[in-house]
Amino acid sequence: MPTAVDIFIPCFVDQLFPQTAMNMVKVLESVGCEVHYNSNQTCCGQPAYNAGYKQESREVACKFLDDFPNEPNRYIVSPSASCVGMVRNTYAELFDGSSEQGRYYATQRRIFELTEFLVDVLGVTAIPQAQLTGTYTYHDSCSALRECGIKQAPRQLLDAIAGLERLEMAENETCCGFGGTFAVKFEAISVAMAEQKVEHALATGADYIVSTDTSCLMHLDAYIRRTQKPIKTLHVADVLASGW
Repeated sequence: MPTAVDIFIPCFVDQLFPQTAMNMVKVLESVGCEVHYNSNQTCCGQPAYNAGYKQESREVACKFLDDFPNEPNRYIVSPSASCVGMVRNTYAELFDGSSEQGRYYATQRRIFELTEFLVDVLGVTAIPQAQLTGTYTYHDSCSALRECGIKQAPRQLLDAIAGLERLEMAENETCCGFGGTFAVKFEAISVAMAEQKVEHALATGADYIVSTDTSCLMHLDAYIRRTQKPIKTLHVADVLASGW
C-alpha cells in the first residue's frame, strides 16, 4: 500500500519556484508515495511571526491546522526546512495552553522536510534515476540544521547521484544572511553575509550550491547574478529530479 503524503508548498516555492514543488512530487511518487495537495493551503505564518505579529501569525497557524487535518497514517512533507521548523517548533509557543494544543502536537509528529522524510521515515537513501554531471557544495540552512537537525540526509541522497561530486565549503553551517525580514532591515549585513557564503562556495570550485531552502538559495542567487559569479544554485528537490 503506498505511503499517503500531504504536501505543503510554502509561499516562496509557490510564487517563485513552482518547478521545485513539481519536482518534489516527482521524487515522492517515484518512491511509491500517494501524493495529495490541498489547494486551499496558504502560509505557515512565519513571515508574520518574524515581523512581531504573533496574533496574526496564530490565526494563520490555525488555518494551517485546518488545511492539514489530523490523519495519523498521512505525513506532511515540504520542500522547506524553514517552514517545517516553524510548524514543528514555533507553533508550540503560539498554541501553548490553548485549545489547539492537541491538534498542534498531532501535526508536529507528522511534518517533515523532503530529505529527512525520504531518509529517516522511508529509509530511501538514493534516487537511482537521478543524474547530474558536475560538483556541488552544500549550504546547511539555519532552519534545517538548527531547527530540524537535518545534516546528513540531503548529503546522503545527493552523494548517491550519478555524476555528482560533493566539495564541502568552509563554514558551511554559517548563515547565508537572508533571515526573512533580516535581509530587509539590515541590508548591508545581509549582503555581506551572502558575499562571504558565495566566496566560500567559489573557493571549492563547485558548479552548484545546493540546499533545502529556496529562501537561502534565492538570496545567494541574487548576489551571484548581480556580481556575475561563476556558480549556480539548485534546490535539493531539483537535483534529485534531474536527468529522468
